[in-house]
Amino acid sequence: MKRVLITGATGYLGSVLCEVLAEAGHECLNYDTGFFRDCLLYQASEQKVKYLDVRAISEQHLQGVDVVVHLAGISNDPMGKLDASSVYDPTRLYTYSLASMCKKLGIGFVFASSCSVYGIGDGNKLSESDPTNPQTPYSLNKLQIESDLQSLSDSTFSPIALRFATVFGSSPRIRFDIVINMFVGMAVADNSIVLNSDGQSWRPNLHILDACRAIQRSVELDYSGGDLLVINVGSDENNLQIIDIARTVQSSVPGCQLRFLSEDPSLDRDGLIKDRKVSHAGSDTRTYQVSFDKIEHIFPGFKCEWSVEKGVKEMVERFLSLPLSHDLFKSKGFYRLQQLEFLLSNNYLSDDLIWQNHP
Repeated sequence: MKRVLITGATGYLGSVLCEVLAEAGHECLNYDTGFFRDCLLYQASEQKVKYLDVRAISEQHLQGVDVVVHLAGISNDPMGKLDASSVYDPTRLYTYSLASMCKKLGIGFVFASSCSVYGIGDGNKLSESDPTNPQTPYSLNKLQIESDLQSLSDSTFSPIALRFATVFGSSPRIRFDIVINMFVGMAVADNSIVLNSDGQSWRPNLHILDACRAIQRSVELDYSGGDLLVINVGSDENNLQIIDIARTVQSSVPGCQLRFLSEDPSLDRDGLIKDRKVSHAGSDTRTYQVSFDKIEHIFPGFKCEWSVEKGVKEMVERFLSLPLSHDLFKSKGFYRLQQLEFLLSNNYLSDDLIWQNHP
């Protein structure tokens, strides 16, 4: 049993991870700034959470902790009046500060990175040793943090960076701004899937429970290699083109139509579907496939248990049972960019994303 401090504990992934680690016998200390604490699709499991910005975590908060799992960060690209540096520079700084404290205190460190650092592939499956080519400030930020963690690494501190494929699947604090979740939400709520691109791009995909299992294995690994251990997390079978994902979802909901935003912009009157990183013509330069051979060597016996098809089926059943209405699906709290822009524009947050009022 380990004492694990989780940052970002009431986010999309954290809301599921807390329960997975607790069920595995670990004691969890759950920290979160609370941007999405009330953005619930269904009831979350009972977990004690301390609402505190990562920038306020001190050595005192880390006393008795064995491992920090660092999920906290901005999980979509910058919004409104804020440029990339004002959003991501603080994320990089507080991650470095937190990791430095962990190094000083002899605490393990697991960082939630992303396969999006690969950006544009060459048609081959990219491994951890292949060149990266980040296409967005979000992806660049992940890579910069990995570099910072590597600079801290030595015989006394060996952090782990998990490069997650695009995570999907049910969570009490669902994200409908990531591709598979959005498609299933559209299909159930509106009986129609609207693609914001031409669907030709490739993406690796990872079910949220498999992501949690990879974190659990990292917490239990006791890695001491003396450098940053970078691991792609996902499975080869879940490297898929967006259009094929859409068709998988379409086939799971009888009568569901498949449509394209580039052909009819009025399909997104609420501005929740359009991706600011996709061109007006519908092309998305971010396309890559990823190799997941290394994770099976690092964690013997580890296999992703959830295919995209299996995960879609579970979500369809859950969303139908809620039931997921059109209005519920469109709730801004399930779209990270829109929720943060709402908090900023109403002066609940300062420009450096610190609470100054609460809604």
